[in-house]
Amino acid sequence: AAATGGDVVITGAIPTHMEALSAKLLEMGVYVGEDDDRIHIRSDGNLRAVNIKTQVYPGFPTDLQQPMAALLCTANGSSTITETIFENRFRYLEELKRMGADIRVFGRTAVVDGIDRLIAAPVTATDLRAGASMIVAGLMAEGITDIYGVNYILRGYDGIDRKLRSLGAKVEMVLRG
Repeated sequence: AAATGGDVVITGAIPTHMEALSAKLLEMGVYVGEDDDRIHIRSDGNLRAVNIKTQVYPGFPTDLQQPMAALLCTANGSSTITETIFENRFRYLEELKRMGADIRVFGRTAVVDGIDRLIAAPVTATDLRAGASMIVAGLMAEGITDIYGVNYILRGYDGIDRKLRSLGAKVEMVLRG
């Protein structure tokens, strides 16, 4: 919802487990409403840059830095992502660059300068979380994005294509032998 200027209510959630993400979305200008087991996300697509530093729980989760990087690609200004948990977790950024993203990496920190829009390109999911990043970027991009390496995505996101279609996304999964 934040990436596409949408309005989504997530049910069956535990909002307190998502506080680090919610805080960053709020900082970006995204509406985040919470109930007992629901999170409401609404965005007009006009996002502000933020700085992210991954940390152990309850800090910002390392598993969310990849999809957040895609979101930051079109945020107004310069954002930084500092990965403190895993080394070499920025390989997927080359795929975002193929879509026009303006990203530079300095050791464990990536600097993301926001651009107007991403452009569709063939990209490859290099692991599960990178796959999530490619999905977010593909939904944001102008044109049709082909994502290869979907085996990683399917391993962790059961029925992701069906779930995205239920939200109005135009996605199709094509498995090739």
